[in-house]
Amino acid sequence: MRKEELRYLQRLAELYPTIASAATEIINLQSILNLPKGTEHFLTDIHGEYEAFSHVLRNGSGAVRKKIDDVFGHTLGTADKRSLATLIYYPKEKMDLVKKTEEDMENWYKITLYRLIEVCKTVSSKYTRSKVRKALPKDYAYVIEELITEKSEVLDKEAYYDAIVDTIISIGRAENFIVALAELIQRLVVDHLHILGDIYDRGPGPHFIMEKLQEYHSLDIQWGNHDVVWMGAAAGQLSCIATIVRTSARYGNLDILEDGYGINILPLATFAMTVYANDPCDCFKIKGDSAKSAEENRLNTQIHKAISIIQFKLEGQLLERRKCFNMEDRRLLHCIDYEKGTIKIYGKEYPLLDTNFPTIDPKDPYALTEEENEVMQRLRSAFLKCDKMQKHMMLLLNKGSLYKVYNGNLLYHGCVPLNEDGSLKEVQIYGKTYKGKALYDALEVYVRRAFFAVNEEERERSADIMWYIWSGPNSPLFGKDKMTTFERYFIEDPETHVEKKNPYYKLLEDGTVIDNILKEFGLQGDDVHIINGHVPVQQKAGESPVKCNGKVLVIDGGFSRAYQKKTGIAGYTLIYNSYGLLLAAHDPFTSAEEAVEKEEDIHSKQVAVKLTERRRLVGDTDTGLVLRERIQELKALLEAYRSGMIIEK
Repeated sequence: MRKEELRYLQRLAELYPTIASAATEIINLQSILNLPKGTEHFLTDIHGEYEAFSHVLRNGSGAVRKKIDDVFGHTLGTADKRSLATLIYYPKEKMDLVKKTEEDMENWYKITLYRLIEVCKTVSSKYTRSKVRKALPKDYAYVIEELITEKSEVLDKEAYYDAIVDTIISIGRAENFIVALAELIQRLVVDHLHILGDIYDRGPGPHFIMEKLQEYHSLDIQWGNHDVVWMGAAAGQLSCIATIVRTSARYGNLDILEDGYGINILPLATFAMTVYANDPCDCFKIKGDSAKSAEENRLNTQIHKAISIIQFKLEGQLLERRKCFNMEDRRLLHCIDYEKGTIKIYGKEYPLLDTNFPTIDPKDPYALTEEENEVMQRLRSAFLKCDKMQKHMMLLLNKGSLYKVYNGNLLYHGCVPLNEDGSLKEVQIYGKTYKGKALYDALEVYVRRAFFAVNEEERERSADIMWYIWSGPNSPLFGKDKMTTFERYFIEDPETHVEKKNPYYKLLEDGTVIDNILKEFGLQGDDVHIINGHVPVQQKAGESPVKCNGKVLVIDGGFSRAYQKKTGIAGYTLIYNSYGLLLAAHDPFTSAEEAVEKEEDIHSKQVAVKLTERRRLVGDTDTGLVLRERIQELKALLEAYRSGMIIEK
């Protein structure tokens, strides 16, 4: 035995100091290998739609309802099953409604508790007792464990369980216990959550989503370009700050910044009201339905225009500073003829829809005015000092990455940049060339350096890369040749609005290309997949999220209300359980209140993408691989004990 191996086994012996303890752990680990694999839940492109997101988490994309069907079959009617499902999703709210109409609450408590206990037994059956015990709510852990565990030594089991339930009701803890059981079912029905990017922008509640994710028991996040631009803003990158303020203003969501994160928008609002007092700001109308007053909408359009002009200036400065980004075509303010009110781009002159630019000096169009600079410095200070935002960004850093390989699936938000022939595209980042996995790895290093690098210049270089990831032509998270924000505001001709997608998107049905991408990230064989989002699948137009005979699953179906008219649905989610891959297409979600009152779940159509010939076990997963390695190490430790190389303690 080599010296290094012996030293490792000696360290392992500190954890398992006897033959008995090592042997017991081998038995425990071997038993785990033979349990069914836990259910994985995939969501993407949530875009701030907190209520819909929260509901999908609560119902596990239909997994809770399926468990209820498995447990009760035809012994419960459809109405009772729907009522029980609603109770599991929203226990407190549902009980408040029940108490208004139910005459015999004691009997209702008893029936409900027994039903929830049966569901709990089923959802906990695929886990070890140890794992279930860790998931139990602290206050009721012992009692719940008694109720969901078979007691072979108890002769009259019915009387035993009746006594526990009767005691719970008689001491007035039934409602608390029902809440605990409902939340435990939600917790156990999904073992691991994958978020494939774009938590932020468009919808009104990304901060609530982040709070929910902070409490979630097991998750990973693949950053989307909308997430990375928020990370850039939190790192103090001015173009990123201007971008998210503009996007928030555009969708009428400035209260995310003001109320959600405590960012003071007043200096920007005061500046906008003064400078654009007599400007109709017609090109900067707020998107979506607005319940705000006319005065508030007017102010929002002024803020929207003010921050947009600031953004275009800052981006121009950034691209002058970082010529290596090769995005000169995105510097457009110097292309404007301010006297004629036209702009010359793409070899053609276009009239501008808005010609009022009081803060732009035609001789130096990218320079901020003194007032604009003060606004941005105050915003930057607020972003850097916002504890809540920094905490949320740390969650993205700690649980997130640009891609992840997990149980035979390659997860990322956007695309792998390709050439027209399907080969990996070479991309230059600060003078070095990367492609494929190496490009992802290099960009992720820069994202982390923006927060943790000691050298200030290195932090600034890295923060600028986050803006590039947001909108750069070779960014794997953006995946288009340009972001035509300026053109969409100021030029009517739709030709100028076109954003050409990377060849990746038209090669998704090419098996050779997809196999090469999977191989680049270390995956080969028939049972491997790419799962990504970013570009909404337009089911309404007949598009399918399943590409390349099931090897690629594009699961962005329009969680964001802004996309739902185009997609025809309200998002896809994916379930990967021990039986295979199930894709769920969801109808739009109205509200939690309606879900409770009318017992209306999100209507979801589930489609089996791939079913396994035999039920998949923990031993078939990445966790199984780790456990097998541990078992081999423990067996080596046993051999060392028995040979006398290591002495038992």
